[in-house]
Amino acid sequence: MQEGRAEPVVRVRVQAVRGSAPREVGASMVVAPHRTLGSVGGGHLEWQAQAHARALLNGQPLPALVRYALGPNLGQCCGGEVVLEFAVLPSWGQAEATLATEAPALQPVALFGAGHVGRALVRVLQPLPLRVLWFDSRPDACGDTPPTQVTCEQVDPVQDAVADLPASTRVLVMTHSHAQDLELIAACLQRQRHSADLPWIGMIGSATKWASFRQRLVQRGLDAAALDHVTCPVGVPGIRGKQPEVIAVAVAAQLLQTLA
Repeated sequence: MQEGRAEPVVRVRVQAVRGSAPREVGASMVVAPHRTLGSVGGGHLEWQAQAHARALLNGQPLPALVRYALGPNLGQCCGGEVVLEFAVLPSWGQAEATLATEAPALQPVALFGAGHVGRALVRVLQPLPLRVLWFDSRPDACGDTPPTQVTCEQVDPVQDAVADLPASTRVLVMTHSHAQDLELIAACLQRQRHSADLPWIGMIGSATKWASFRQRLVQRGLDAAALDHVTCPVGVPGIRGKQPEVIAVAVAAQLLQTLA
């Protein structure tokens, strides 16, 4: 349903929390008569917040700050408390703009490789609060239109892209070529040795592949401490499937663990 973008909406924001709560301070939701954007925690809390917001849109004189105890009355057992702030805004467009300006900076993730696993991984990462920098040495490898929050660039040799990565970038290496993977890992570790600003480097592959790479990298002058900065095989342990989508979920989960 397409609502008039000039119609008033309510922005609901988590103003304070105490104890266990489903969302953090600053989490926001926009409520219009027939749609919402964002979330302040889901469940009965969110249902009541939407009802409160729509009552405000209908002109009812309700408070702008409401405290919700997350207990039996809400059908929840978190045990904490949430204070929600309700503000009427003149349009959906203004609410979207307000949320965009308040959103935290996106964590950069460099993904090297646009093969079947790389493409599956982009689909998993795209809705997350990440800025995905996607590289491949082959022209048009990423397709015509990368998803939102994803930029794709052809770089050949692909390891040249490492020098220009933003500080604090998490790196994932999964190109179509083991030779390229090796050069990328070498470039990342050289940068890490000089700048120490790539907190995590993961590479797809077997333990045998990594053992071979370690031997070659030692021959290039990298020591064991430097090599221990690489996670290979990448992905949460214990997941057996080898389908691209399964691997993508395992890799994304491990990546998110590094952001905790």
